[in-house]
Amino acid sequence: MAVRPIVQADNPILRQKSKKVKRFGRALQNLIDDMVETMHAVNGLGLAAPQIGVSQQVIVVQLPEDEENPQSGKLYVLCNPEIVRTAGEEGESEEGCLSVPGFVGDARRATVVTVKGLDRRGKKIRIKAEGLLAQAFQHEIDHINGILYIDRVDSPEKIRRIVPVEEQGPQEASQEEPAS
Repeated sequence: MAVRPIVQADNPILRQKSKKVKRFGRALQNLIDDMVETMHAVNGLGLAAPQIGVSQQVIVVQLPEDEENPQSGKLYVLCNPEIVRTAGEEGESEEGCLSVPGFVGDARRATVVTVKGLDRRGKKIRIKAEGLLAQAFQHEIDHINGILYIDRVDSPEKIRRIVPVEEQGPQEASQEEPAS
C-alpha cells in the first residue's frame, strides 16, 4: 500500500470519463488499497481513481464515526458505480475537494440516492444513501464522469477560498474569504 499524490483540477484526467473496471485481479486490489490509504492520509471522506491519476471507475468513501448515523464509519468501495435513483429534495450543501484545494462551494445535490456497482471482488452491490453519504457518493461518481463539484455550483459567488490555519491569525481561525 502507498499514499499517492492527489491530481489537481488542471489535470485533464479529471475532465474525462473513466474506463470501466473489467478485471478484479491484484492490480485492482492494489489500486483500491492505495486509494483507501491515500484518503485516510489526507483526511478525506472519499476518493475517486482519477484523483490519483488513474482512469478507472473506482471510488472509495468512508464517513467519520457518528453514533447517530448508521452509515458512518463503514468503508464503501465501488467499481463501475452508477446512481440509479434520486429522491428527497435537491439542495445546496457545502463541498470541498482534494483536487480543488483551498476552496469550498455550495453544490446542488439530491439528499437521497440509490447507487449500484460492484464491490472489490466483482460482486453486485446496491446502496441507499442519504445526507452526507449521498452527497459523497454523488461527488465521487461525478469524478469518474469528468465532473468537478465546482460544475454543480450555481454562481461564482458561492465558491469561497478557505484560509489555511497556518496562515490565520488568532481572530481569523474560522473565517472564509470569497473566492476570486
